[in-house]
Formats: sequence, structure tokens, C-alpha cells
Amino acid sequence: MTRLRAAALALGCSAAALTLTMGTAQAAPGSTSTMCSSSLTPAGFVDVQWWNSAGCGSGFNPNTKKIMDLTGYPVGTVLNACASTWPPAGWTIVSSYYSSGCQYSAVPSFDKNSWQLKRVS
Repeated sequence: MTRLRAAALALGCSAAALTLTMGTAQAAPGSTSTMCSSSLTPAGFVDVQWWNSAGCGSGFNPNTKKIMDLTGYPVGTVLNACASTWPPAGWTIVSSYYSSGCQYSAVPSFDKNSWQLKRVS
């Protein structure tokens, strides 16, 4: 019984140490996650898609967004994002266009609501 407890304790300590060292790792460039629109898009991220979800409340406004991490992309990278948040530092707007996936208003329009972004520094 003592050996079993010692083995379980050693295994638990090893798992805890591994968890602590892995907690500081950065996500890969382009990693995405989903969040409710009531939360601000974090620094270094852009919105890439909007939709309505019961998980974020009710109503007619799009209330859920997919965000993408732009940290770690090399200079010269070009990608698309919704125009609902400003690009992070080091990124510039190359062009604007309409995208049905970026309708973040209850009043849909065909106005330009998306950007092509380029990493410049």
C-alpha cells in the first residue's frame, strides 16, 4: 500500500510539473477560438467570422464571433479579417470588401465589412 501511495504521489507531482511548464506555451499563429460578442477581442487577435448563437443570448444581432491570433506571423503575411476590430500593431489594411461571414450588425447591408491585412513589421 505504501508503494502504491508513493507511486501515485510521484505520478501526480510529475503531471503537475508538466502542466506548469506547458501553461506558458504560445498558441500557433492562426489559432482560433469562439467567444460571445459581449467580450472584447483580445490584443493581437482579429475577428474572422460572426453569427447568432443561443449560447450567447437571444435576439437578432449576431452575438458570437470567431477570433484569430495574429501573433507570430512573419512579415509579408496577408490574410482576411472582419472590420469589426482594428488590426493589431504591425498590420496594415491593404483593401476592403464585403463578406457575408462578417455581418456583425442586426441591419445587414452590402457595405464593405472586411479587410485584407498585411504584416508589415
